[in-house]
Amino acid sequence: MRLLAISLLLATGLHAEFGFKTGQGARLVVGQTTFTAQESGVSPTLLGAVSGLAYANNMLFVSDANRLNAEPLNHRALIYKNVSGKLPAPADPFPVNGVRCQVCVGVADLALGQKDRETGELKVTNADSLRVPVGIASDGVRLAIADTDNNRVLIWDHIPTTDGEPANVVVGQEDFQKAVSTGFNPTARSLKGPQGVWIQDGRLFVADTSNNRILIWNSIPTQNNTPADVVLGQRDFTSFVQPDLTQAELAPKADTLLTPVSVTSDGQRLYVADLGHNRVLIWNGIPTQNQAPADIVVGQPDFETAISNNARGVCESDGEDADGNPLYPARCAATLDFPRFALSDGRMLFIADGGNDRVLVFNQLPAQNGAAADAVLGQINEKVNLVSDSAFPEDVSSAGTVRTPQSLAWDGANLYVSDPFNRRVMVFTAAEQRLPRAGVRNAASFEVHAVGGLTVSGEIQNDDVVTVKIRDEREYKYTVKEGDELEDVVFGIVAAINAEDGDPEVFASPNPEFRTVILTARVGGEIGNTIAYSASVNDTGKIIVNTASSSLAGGEEATKIAPGSIITLIGDQFSDVEAVAPAGATELPRELGGVQVYIDGIRAPLYYVSPKQINAQIPVEVFDAESSNAYVRTVHSDGRVVVSNAVAVPIIQYNPGIFAAGGIDPRPAMAVHSSSHATGVVSVDGQAKAGDRATVKIRDERTYTYTVKTEDVPAEGQPARGGLEKIRDGLIALINEDPEVRAEATGIFATRIRLVAREPAAAGLGVTYSASVEAGTGDAGVILTATTTELCCANEAGALVTESNPAIAGEIITVYATGLGLVQPDAARSEQKTGLAYNGPLVNEPVEFVSSLAGGRTANVLSAALEPGTIGLFRVDLQLNSGLPTNPQTEVTIAQGFQVSNIVSIPVFQPNPEEE
Repeated sequence: MRLLAISLLLATGLHAEFGFKTGQGARLVVGQTTFTAQESGVSPTLLGAVSGLAYANNMLFVSDANRLNAEPLNHRALIYKNVSGKLPAPADPFPVNGVRCQVCVGVADLALGQKDRETGELKVTNADSLRVPVGIASDGVRLAIADTDNNRVLIWDHIPTTDGEPANVVVGQEDFQKAVSTGFNPTARSLKGPQGVWIQDGRLFVADTSNNRILIWNSIPTQNNTPADVVLGQRDFTSFVQPDLTQAELAPKADTLLTPVSVTSDGQRLYVADLGHNRVLIWNGIPTQNQAPADIVVGQPDFETAISNNARGVCESDGEDADGNPLYPARCAATLDFPRFALSDGRMLFIADGGNDRVLVFNQLPAQNGAAADAVLGQINEKVNLVSDSAFPEDVSSAGTVRTPQSLAWDGANLYVSDPFNRRVMVFTAAEQRLPRAGVRNAASFEVHAVGGLTVSGEIQNDDVVTVKIRDEREYKYTVKEGDELEDVVFGIVAAINAEDGDPEVFASPNPEFRTVILTARVGGEIGNTIAYSASVNDTGKIIVNTASSSLAGGEEATKIAPGSIITLIGDQFSDVEAVAPAGATELPRELGGVQVYIDGIRAPLYYVSPKQINAQIPVEVFDAESSNAYVRTVHSDGRVVVSNAVAVPIIQYNPGIFAAGGIDPRPAMAVHSSSHATGVVSVDGQAKAGDRATVKIRDERTYTYTVKTEDVPAEGQPARGGLEKIRDGLIALINEDPEVRAEATGIFATRIRLVAREPAAAGLGVTYSASVEAGTGDAGVILTATTTELCCANEAGALVTESNPAIAGEIITVYATGLGLVQPDAARSEQKTGLAYNGPLVNEPVEFVSSLAGGRTANVLSAALEPGTIGLFRVDLQLNSGLPTNPQTEVTIAQGFQVSNIVSIPVFQPNPEEE
């Protein structure tokens, strides 16, 4: 069944520009096995909480320590030689070789400060030891390291060739064995907590952080303890540093500094990250006089302000309040919050904006104060901070985010960014911007709708009233009735919110397994995140209703993708031709029409390519990460090889989407009638109890009774399902002796029996059935429920559900979906392979439970399974509620946990209006 052909997303044309773009992802990651692994340790391939970076002469230098309290501190510096030969170039193809992450790269050639690359110990101060080295620099000939907690800078007069090689020169100390500080009385020879170092054109520059100054040596020192020649930020080399902040002169000026943490040069200009003043200072020439004033400031409108994220000073207003006063965003592309590093190649400027967890990219050097960046890396736009806005910032790790970036390096094509809290170096690559940030989507759902949730707990008390408010404008109430369970309250709240036409902005669905009401924005995208909601209970109520948050969240144009999902990439200039994988292929091609799609460097299987759209499969292998990257490599008809920008793809274990026809959501589902034979369902629930007698009757004439045996009862601590399956299977064996009806297991989480008429079409309609349980002793443990009273709804199996051939209330229909994640049992999981048609057991199921809602009522999920012979496609069999009213646009969703699919619609006919 070629479902992909009926669900292609039409993308708008985009003009591809070369360079960096806000929100783009990293192309490579150094120091971790995936983008989100965050493994802690020390090895040639594993980084700790890194800080300083430098690139020179085809070598990458990394300081594996920091002053942010990020862990681990490995007290070492690493050198990666022959970078161009070891790190893949943007246009390099990757082979199909089974390697999990071919863009997770980097094997250090040697380590300094330690005896080998497997050690990260703190050693006694000497020429071969380091204690929290933060800054590192090289001109390709020499190497300098800011050995921060030893209050010194170490210099190698050549590029080291062996692990643990000692330095040749030390500045800031008399010899290699000392690590003293001069306190608050600095000299031209002293250093206190230096965090930045730079070598340029025979000069040495040091950010003497705790002395609030920059030191310049006009020639690289060749003797220990050589004094500096020029000081910036102070009037002279011995200016007292006031330790009492209440008395310190901290006023920002063009010639003062407060905690400068980096200094760099492009050979003509000097750049200083003035951390304490929330700014970057630029000198248009290399200063030769003490306390020379800077020429340009970034992050502030002038030299006299030092406000963190000074939006009023440098941002455009984004509206007015009720009194007509201008409103400003929390931040914009011109603000800075504790900037950590500034770097330029003489043409562009990059700033590690640590407090805003981002990197600012200026396509041209700022010519005036308060200039705004052209692109923002690490955030989805210039006004948000996904890290600081999160309740769990340690969990905000992706192929497109950075957390407190410390340092930068640039090789002319790749921007290296140190990401200490994620223990990695991210590599962002300038590229043709062919793939939008939100350009990778679940091929079925297209959009992610914002969601929220209410969880019901506490005690049941008659007449308790639960009130749910949407935007404080619309109220929905449910009153607890006698006999209610907590699950009934969940269904009652859902029914209230969905009553009649339902809330105009929110669709409610139940998750009874978790006693939760899921609220889903009817409109996809970020606008749904603005929908506020709340819940309350009357003052004397004993029931408790908690909200997941104060507003819906998670609405996004790009979806979170589950392993093995069918995905759609939208963009521009992907290919010169339209190409489709062979019909019925049991293995998808990894290149089509000159196009390759890479997910973490894994060449993705392709269904379809065109200039503006690609359909592919996300590799199953990415299940071990929370984010992957994606980019497109195209060999054009004229021989050009062009690689798009990378984007971050959020990975989630399950996030279902239902295939539907084109149009505006809710789109018509690609639903089919499930059976040419009339069907019914008996649900087996509760728990196995020896002696209980479970009975199914056909036409009230033929009785099939299974008596629960002692061996059917699961051992203590074992799941109840095992016993229920034995009861189900026992009943199936008995019912299959019936002359009119056969029985089969549905094979999904709930233990259900599907009854199927032996005769097709109308001949099987109207066969009545019922279910009951008689207790052996005391109360019965088993619960048997007939979901309808008679076999129903024979239609042509596989025929589309349409307005002229609608689903019948109570009928079993099939929808097709993707994104349900990994499957079980093991025999099925082993056949769930990237790019290969599923050839495992017919009875399989997602690891995570699947539920469904149709027309605001629960639809029984009889089966949700990978469809044999297809790739990434799930068949979901749903039994509609027999009380559904006639409605040509009955809304249907499936859900797993808190992840709800797109809303689709099906036409439903109710043959017995009195049952509505």
